[in-house]
Amino acid sequence: MRDYYDILGVERSATADEIKRSYRKLALQYHPDRNPDNPEAETKFKEAAEAYEVLSHAEKRQRYDRFGHAGLRGNGAAGGTQFHDINDIFSAFSDIFGGGSGSIFDEVFNARARGGRARRQGRPGSDLRIKLPLTLEEIAEGVEKKIKVRKFMACEACSGTGAEDGAAGYTTCETCTGTGEIRQVTRSVFGQFVNVQPCPVCQGEGRIIKNRCGECGGEGRQKGEEAISITVPAGVLEGNYLTLRGAGNAGLRGGYNGDLRVEIEEIAHEHFTREGLDIYHDLYVSFPDAALGTEVEVPTLKGRARLQVDPGVQSGKILRMRERGLPELQGARRGDQMVRVNVWTPTTLTDEERRTLEALRGNPSFEPQPDRKEDRKSFFSKVKDVFS
Repeated sequence: MRDYYDILGVERSATADEIKRSYRKLALQYHPDRNPDNPEAETKFKEAAEAYEVLSHAEKRQRYDRFGHAGLRGNGAAGGTQFHDINDIFSAFSDIFGGGSGSIFDEVFNARARGGRARRQGRPGSDLRIKLPLTLEEIAEGVEKKIKVRKFMACEACSGTGAEDGAAGYTTCETCTGTGEIRQVTRSVFGQFVNVQPCPVCQGEGRIIKNRCGECGGEGRQKGEEAISITVPAGVLEGNYLTLRGAGNAGLRGGYNGDLRVEIEEIAHEHFTREGLDIYHDLYVSFPDAALGTEVEVPTLKGRARLQVDPGVQSGKILRMRERGLPELQGARRGDQMVRVNVWTPTTLTDEERRTLEALRGNPSFEPQPDRKEDRKSFFSKVKDVFS
């Protein structure tokens, strides 16, 4: 995504007033009602509104200055991450321009004061939703993914207008005179009632295609495939999502594009299970190693590492490897890797091994000692001790 400061054409040290003046200028220049059938102007209007919505908010601007776009994508605890939606755009728009006499609404929508109707041509495209599978390694470091999305895309032959001659290939609907509405006035003893309905001839668009595009049949869009690059910040959770505005299905005959919602899906790992920022690994050691102690090699998210197992370790013991877990989304904290010790009991024995164990049977050192406080602790108590 483009830098918000570049979009508004201001320096990173710009004051709130400078940001507001720049946004007002761009919003007036690129407003869709001033630029009908101009997808480029529509995109610039949305970008300017998004940039202003962030940079005019002190806390959001601070996060953006520190983390960039990744700093605006929610947090793990909230269970969702997203860019700003269309409500944010119009919230920013109305916030800076307001209403009333002399406002931008008088200027842009002055057609209404003359009995006309400012309107957006075409119909909006639908949103798309996809799942993005990620490994724990990718989640730990953050990743940029390139995916291919099958969707409706603007027809290249007619530039998305649906008309053979582009924007010039339309004529004003004679039934509604371009308003897209049919008004029926009825009078009664209670007064005058006006019933407003979409024009049945132009389906509410206010215009009619003279010659339909031969490639798209007048829809202004065709099925296609687009490669999209998605930047995923480190520390996301399953169920988090990124909303890419305008990356969904193209609208009919120049209508707004829908959005693309990318939902994070965590791929089951061969060695680890995840609990928040911590990851758990089951380590199996032999009885001799558990009794005598040993040094083992365990997998981590960045390769393998050596781990010391002390003599006399009990099955269920939790060993902590600090800061070997997952990072906190938009934070500085990092989880740990928890290694759960499991003492492996052999299921088959040779005659010699059986004689050796028989000789040890009954030896006080090999008898269980459940009265020891350590042995009576539950698994969750042992986990709690690791963090104490």
